[in-house]
Amino acid sequence: MNVHLAKFLMYYEIHRLHREDHSVRKISNLLGLHRDTITKYLSMSEKEYESFLIKGSERKKELIPYEDFVRDRLKVYPETSSAQMHDWLKEYHENFPKLNPKTIFNFVHFIRVKHNIPKLSVQRQMTVVEELPYGKQAQVDFGEYTLRSSSGGRVKIFFFTLVLSRSRFKYVWFTDRYFTTALAIQAHELAFAYMGGVPDEIVYDQDKVFIVSENRGDIILTALFRSYTRNQSFKLYFCRKADPQSKGKVENMVKYVKQNFLYNRTYYNIETLNDDAMGWLGRTANALPHSFTKKDPFSEWNIEQTFLKPYIAQAVRDEPLVYTVRKDNTISWKGNLYSLPLGTYTGRSSQVTVQTQQEELAIFQAEGKELCRHKIASGKGLKIINTDHKRDKTSAIQEMIDQLCILLNNPQAGKEWLATIRTAKPRYVRDQLLLVREILETTEPALIDKTIRYCLDNHITSAVDFKAILAQQQPRSVEQKKTIPLNPLSGTRPGPTLMAPEKSSIQDYEAIIKKSTS
Repeated sequence: MNVHLAKFLMYYEIHRLHREDHSVRKISNLLGLHRDTITKYLSMSEKEYESFLIKGSERKKELIPYEDFVRDRLKVYPETSSAQMHDWLKEYHENFPKLNPKTIFNFVHFIRVKHNIPKLSVQRQMTVVEELPYGKQAQVDFGEYTLRSSSGGRVKIFFFTLVLSRSRFKYVWFTDRYFTTALAIQAHELAFAYMGGVPDEIVYDQDKVFIVSENRGDIILTALFRSYTRNQSFKLYFCRKADPQSKGKVENMVKYVKQNFLYNRTYYNIETLNDDAMGWLGRTANALPHSFTKKDPFSEWNIEQTFLKPYIAQAVRDEPLVYTVRKDNTISWKGNLYSLPLGTYTGRSSQVTVQTQQEELAIFQAEGKELCRHKIASGKGLKIINTDHKRDKTSAIQEMIDQLCILLNNPQAGKEWLATIRTAKPRYVRDQLLLVREILETTEPALIDKTIRYCLDNHITSAVDFKAILAQQQPRSVEQKKTIPLNPLSGTRPGPTLMAPEKSSIQDYEAIIKKSTS
């Protein structure tokens, strides 16, 4: 059926439903068209609609001038995507118009059809895998789904699935939280208890719940998961990236859970959902014959259970949420970027831990020292940046301390005391150091050293107190009276002011004293 005919059939269907007294809203819901489109088609006669279609098919394509460029590129590189072609068009044509990517996609498809240039794709060659021995392997995967709640809203749930590769015996466990390493370990424990044993090997995706980093096959596990696998003593097999076929059994299980158990199910609470899941496993997932083996998983599990290693329960401890520091000294948390102080990133292994405290996001160093806090942002794709993080204050403060210690007779004691100020007043340490430098420049070093020792002995961590103590110890100087010379407005001194007073001789006073005593 060509496009022209299909559009005419849609036009006739709209008019048929309208004749049957269906409202525009109902026709819109039934056919998946916008109400404005329905109204427009109802207002057209058959001839008018045909003219409308012809006019649309003859509409000039805006990208026709670029047809030769696109055709030539596709002939040389037939596997090129429309996104790549869009970038080439902008790169090689300075005045290329700003268009929707969907327009580029449609035009590239039009060129492929017109010039018969199919898109090439490399077909991956696969081979059938032999059935594994009983107890040899299990496969694990995670999934998520959105359910309708009993109150009419939408609830997102997450689930863990484990399948024994030989018997196809299945387990599923639901949670209303994003999976962490600790939560995934808890799911393993529940699965092993349900299965009645532990397989020799478990196959995983390269999920960040289990893996810190991967470099050409060198896989580094999270500390908590590494400890757990040692205690439970099962081997690990991680699939290569973008290779879901390596664990096809559990991939099918995830689809099975969504389409058979979760589809059109109402969510009440997570406990009820897990109870319902246990019933579904017993009556359907593990009871019905498998489509390939033609055997029901429960019967096969009765055989496989004897080959599983004994299950010994392990205590599951909580793990702090660890986040990798990005090169730009930020972390990505729930779809937003939060800044860290400059210098937090020290290499690919740089990590911090995160805690949510009321409406704040607290970020800590690995050893537990708090780095900073941010107000938790509402929304996604935001950058929450503290401008104070853009400069490295640590080296500048240390440099100021070193410069001040040079001025002291006892630099070691000075460094020790200034370190206490830095610890006690981290936000005001620069102001404190500036005041200390001002004091050092105007005070004798011996008195400075004596006062620093006093401050250390008495746990005084303030430059203001330091200045007050110094003021008390300095000797007070006798005030000299100032003589203000007479300076008349005329600029000249009057004659009498230049006359010297007469002076009495000491002999005159001695003669008077002798006379009075005789």
